[in-house]
Amino acid sequence: MVIYKNKIAGISGSAVDNASKGIFITFEGVDGSGKTTQIKLLNKFLKEKGFNSFITREPGGTALGDSIRKLLLNPENNGPVARAEALLFEAARAELTEKVIRPALDKGKIVICDRYFDSTLAYQGFARGLGIDSLLDLSLWATSGLVPDITFLLSLDASDSEKRLDRQSRKRDRIEHEDGDFKKKLQEGYNELAGRFKERIVLIDANKEINKIFCDIKLKMLELLISRGWLTQ
Repeated sequence: MVIYKNKIAGISGSAVDNASKGIFITFEGVDGSGKTTQIKLLNKFLKEKGFNSFITREPGGTALGDSIRKLLLNPENNGPVARAEALLFEAARAELTEKVIRPALDKGKIVICDRYFDSTLAYQGFARGLGIDSLLDLSLWATSGLVPDITFLLSLDASDSEKRLDRQSRKRDRIEHEDGDFKKKLQEGYNELAGRFKERIVLIDANKEINKIFCDIKLKMLELLISRGWLTQ
């Protein structure tokens, strides 16, 4: 876990306080990119190595967060205006960070989170047009500056995302119903974040086979564990 001192240092992974015993990992990507599968594989790998890891998600992970999730993702809702949508995500994030993520990190656990503030920057900041920098400030305030140690961004084109969503058996949620232009902007937003915060964000080609994707993730994870002294070479 790294604690925010200033926006540039905290987000880019430059020298900041290493203020907890645990490791904070996040996964990002457009809908259908395969995050859930890779998260489960990484959690299984870490547990087999003897680490105390667990999975949580955004929005969700707390009673309040789960309620906000239902409100935001229900396809029967027309949805809030963009600013209200962003604030609801931040409310769920603040609750999850304070009640779940920070306590686990302080106990030396590895936290794997399905989405974190990069989703707000890409979805609401870029695709909805609210601005990345203003929402970055808001996200850092909501989380008291908690920045992931590493973020795996599964990169997938909007057209491929649509094809994968069409093949899913479950119904799409409200945001998955967004049109193609929104999803193209979303991927552009993620690409911008990957370029801006490249010391923290690891760009992963989500078009590869599942096992090859995980090999890329596992390699970066092993590098992080070794650099932190959690594993020896």
